[in-house]
Amino acid sequence: MHDSGTTIGWKLDRREREALLVQIPPLWPDIVADHVTLAAGVPPGTPLPEETRGEIVGSVSDGEGLQAVVVRIGGSVDRPDGGIYHVTWSLDRGRGREAVESNAVLARLGWVPFYAPVKVHLLPARL
Repeated sequence: MHDSGTTIGWKLDRREREALLVQIPPLWPDIVADHVTLAAGVPPGTPLPEETRGEIVGSVSDGEGLQAVVVRIGGSVDRPDGGIYHVTWSLDRGRGREAVESNAVLARLGWVPFYAPVKVHLLPARL
């Protein structure tokens, strides 16, 4: 295995996580609700992002074991790499689902906006 760099982004604030899970109920048995990726495969010394606030503005579920929520950070849901800022919310590992699949599900299906955004505190981190 070769060194593919590090991943940077934001962890969800553990003090807010339970309340968020009540506001946005998980649809699948395995709850992830852990982090938002900014960039993967970056050099280890890459600075962490400065933003610490976001809004959960929508969601997607493929009906086959994967649910993700879309996060607006710095006024945008668009990641620099062309993806969408998101948190894999829940999945069904019994169906073989993995968190990394959220990117493909969002690209394939898009997402449904929430009526009202849900504010979220983000902790810059190496993931």
